[in-house]
Amino acid sequence: MQKTEITRSDIELLAPAGDWDCMRAAVANGADAIFFGVEKFNARARANNFRSEELPEIMAFLHTYGVKGFLTFNILVFEDELRDAQTLIEMCIDAGVDAVIVQDLGLVKLIREISPDFPIHGSTQMTITSPEAVEFTKPFHMERVVLGRENNLKQIQTIGEQAKLPMEVFVHGALCVSYSGQCLTSEMWGGRSANRGECAQACRLPYDLIVDGETKPMGDVAYLLSPKDLAAIELVPELIEAGVTSFKIEGRLKTPEYVANVVSKYRAAIDRYFDGDSSGPSKVEVRELQQSFSRGFTHGFLQGTNNKQLVEGTFPKSRGVYLGKVERIMRDAVTVRLEAPLKRGDGIVFDAGDPTQKEEGGRVYDIRRQGVKLEGEAPEGIMIELVPGRNDVDLRKVHIGDRVWKTNDPALDKRLRATFETEKPYRVFPLHVRVTGKLGEPLRSLWTDVDKGTTVEVSSELELEAAQKRPMDQALLEEQLGRLGGTVYQLEQLEAELDGDLIVPIRELNRMRREAVERLAGERPKPPIYIKHQISAFDDAFDNAGNRRPLSSGKDAKLAALCRSLEQVEAALATDASYIYADFEFIKQFPAAVEAARRAGKPIALATPRIHMPRENGYHANILKLQPDAVLVRNTGALYYYLRARTENPDRPFPKLIGDFSLNVANHKAVKLFAEMDLELITPSYDLNIQQMVDMLEKSDTSKLEVVIHQHLPMFHTEHCVYCTFMSEGTDYTNCGRPCEEHRASLGDRIGMSHPVRVDEGCRNTVYNAIEQSGAEYIRNFIELGVSHYRVEFLEESGDQVQEVLSLYRDALDGRISGTQVWRSLKATNQLGVTRGQLVK
Repeated sequence: MQKTEITRSDIELLAPAGDWDCMRAAVANGADAIFFGVEKFNARARANNFRSEELPEIMAFLHTYGVKGFLTFNILVFEDELRDAQTLIEMCIDAGVDAVIVQDLGLVKLIREISPDFPIHGSTQMTITSPEAVEFTKPFHMERVVLGRENNLKQIQTIGEQAKLPMEVFVHGALCVSYSGQCLTSEMWGGRSANRGECAQACRLPYDLIVDGETKPMGDVAYLLSPKDLAAIELVPELIEAGVTSFKIEGRLKTPEYVANVVSKYRAAIDRYFDGDSSGPSKVEVRELQQSFSRGFTHGFLQGTNNKQLVEGTFPKSRGVYLGKVERIMRDAVTVRLEAPLKRGDGIVFDAGDPTQKEEGGRVYDIRRQGVKLEGEAPEGIMIELVPGRNDVDLRKVHIGDRVWKTNDPALDKRLRATFETEKPYRVFPLHVRVTGKLGEPLRSLWTDVDKGTTVEVSSELELEAAQKRPMDQALLEEQLGRLGGTVYQLEQLEAELDGDLIVPIRELNRMRREAVERLAGERPKPPIYIKHQISAFDDAFDNAGNRRPLSSGKDAKLAALCRSLEQVEAALATDASYIYADFEFIKQFPAAVEAARRAGKPIALATPRIHMPRENGYHANILKLQPDAVLVRNTGALYYYLRARTENPDRPFPKLIGDFSLNVANHKAVKLFAEMDLELITPSYDLNIQQMVDMLEKSDTSKLEVVIHQHLPMFHTEHCVYCTFMSEGTDYTNCGRPCEEHRASLGDRIGMSHPVRVDEGCRNTVYNAIEQSGAEYIRNFIELGVSHYRVEFLEESGDQVQEVLSLYRDALDGRISGTQVWRSLKATNQLGVTRGQLVK
C-alpha cells in the first residue's frame, strides 16, 4: 500500500561534505542534499570544514543545482559560546541555509527566539529512538529528526506511523558503537569530547576481555568495541517502505572519491526502486563501495540486533576488498587464488592477524599465471602469482595463510574524480519555451525553469519582418534557442505561435537566449527568506547575583546517593543522605529498594534506562506502579511519557521528575527549557569543566540543579552487548543464555585499567571508567553559587564503602574537612585511585 503513496521526489539522498571537492562530488553524483560544517560548532572538528564567511557562496552553488544544504550544529554549546552561536545562526538565516542539524536543546530554544520558521533538524546526537522522543520535539517545530543508528526497520516504521514527522536515517558509513550523544569515553580519557566534535575513537582501540577477574583468551580478537561499517544499499526498498524520507551517508572526514562512489551507488539504488527494478546492487557495485572504505560491511541494527555480525573484533581500520589468502611464498611473489579482480598498480596489504604491528603492503608490480605475465586485469577465481613492488614488501615477513586485501584501485579513483573534475555543469534542468510573434512586432518569448518554477519574458529588440527565403519554424527555433551547452539548462519543450512567415536575425535569437538563461540562472541561487528577530542570547538568563539565595553554609545542602545494588541502598539509608536513587540492572529488583526506603522513611527515586525504544513503555508503567517519590529521567522519550501520564491522570499522586546528565544540559537555555517542563531538578552535562559549569550556574536558577560530585563515569552506552558477543554462542538476547546474570565482565585497556561492563533491562551495555572521579575540590564554588543539591554515585562499592564515602562528602559539605582532604582520603582508600574527573581540564 505504502509503495504506491511514495514518489521519487519524496526521497532525499543526503551526502557529507568536508570540503569543496567533496561537495562537488556529491552534487555531480546525484545527491539531493548536502550536510556540512563550518570552523566551529560541529561534530567533525577534525574535518577541513568550511568557513562561516563562505555560507552565501556554498548555498548559491547548491541552490543553483537544486540541492539543499544543511549546516551541522550538532554539538553542545557552552554558556560563553551562546553569543557566537547566535551570530552563526543569523549568518545561516541570511545565507539561506535550508536547515541546521542540532543536538543541544538550549540551542533549539535560542534558534526559535531568533526565528520561528528557520528549519531545525534534530540530530542523531539527540538520541531520538522512539515515537515519544519525536513527540517531545514537536513544540519546537522541528522539520525532521535523525533517528539513532540502533533503530531497526520495524521500529523505524512504528516511529513514522505514530509520530508522523519526516525521518532521516544513516544508511552508509562508520558506525559508532555508543549511542550518539551518549559517549563520554573520548572526553574522559583524552579531554576530547564526542559531544564537541572531537572524538578520539576509543572504540577502535584493542581491549582485553576480563571475566570475573580473569583475562579471557581471545586469539586474534582484540577490538571488542569496533563495529564493522554500515552498508544498507541492499535494504533501500525496505527503508523506503518503512517511511524513511532521507537516506544519510556518513563521511565528512572521507575523500571526495569516497563521496562520489557512495552517492552514485545509492542514487542508482533509489532510482532502481522507483523504476520497478528489484535486482539490487551488483557484485561490482558492492566491491567498489568496499574499495572506497570498509571495515567489513554490516546492516548495522536495521534488521535487528546481531552482535556477532556487528563486531568481528580482528581489525579496527579500513581493509578494502578481500582478495584471498597467501597459499605459497616464492622468491619474488606470493600465490593467491583471487576472490576479486586485481591489476597492476593496485594497492595491497598482507594481514597477518595483528593490526597493532606494522603490516606489509604496497603496490602490485606484476601479475603472473604459472610464470607467464598477465596483461590487464586478472579475474576472480584464478590462481595468480602476485609480484609486489620491489621496495614495498618484505616477503620474509609474509606468511602462508595471511589474508590479502586490495586497499586501493587507482583506475576506480580516476573514474570517480572524472565525475566532478570537469568543466561541464554537474546537472542540467529542463526549460519550456513559448514563442509568439506578428509582423511588425517584437518576437516575444516566455522561458520557464521547470525545476524552479520561475518564468521570464524576453522580447526581441528588432521587429519581426516578412521572410524572403527561409522563415522561422519550429525546427529553426529549437536549434537556435536550444543551444544551451555549458549552462545548467536543456530545452525540453518549445511551443511556437507565429502569424505568417516571419524572421528576425539569428544574432537576435542568440541574444534573447543568452538574456533568458542569465536571468533564469540568476534566480536559482537566491536564498529562501526567513523571519529574523533581533534578540540577545542572554535575555532570559537568570540573574544569580540579584535573585539567588546563597546557602548560609554547606550544612543546608542535600546529599543524595545513587545506588546500583540493594546492599548499597540499605547502607545509604543508614546515613544522613537526604535522597536515594536506585539504578539497578533489572527492574525486578526495584520493589525491594522501594520497600527499604519506605521502612527508613526516606524518599527514593527510580532511574530509567538511558535509551527509550518503541514499545518499551511497560518499563515506565511498572516504575509508576511502584509509586516512587521521584523518577530519574535519562532521555526525552521517557520524559515525554511521564509528562503525558501526569497530564492524563491529574488526580493521582505523581512522582517528581529529575533530569539526569544524559539530557546533555550545557547552558542556561537548556536549564530553562527543562525547568519549564516542570522538572524538579536537572543534572548538568558531564561535558562541562569547572569554568564552564560556573559560567552556566551564574546564568541559571541553581535551585533547579543537582551536581554529581563523585562517580565512575559511564563512558560508552551501547546496543552492542559484550556479554553476548564474546561470552556466548548466541547473537542477541533471545539466544545468548544470559551470561550477564552469572558473570561480571570488564574491558582491560592498554595501561592496565579494567573498566566494568554492566547490562540494563534492555540488554544495553554501559562501560564505566575504572577510576572514580571526584569533584570535591569544587564544592565551595558550588555552595557560593547557591547549589543546594549534590549527588554521589556508586558502582561496585560495598555497604561499608558507601557509608565511608557519603560520610566524607557530608563532612566536606558541612565544612569540617576540605575537598582536597576528601580527594586524598579516597585516593588512599581506593586501590584504583581517583581522578579529579570531568571538572578539570
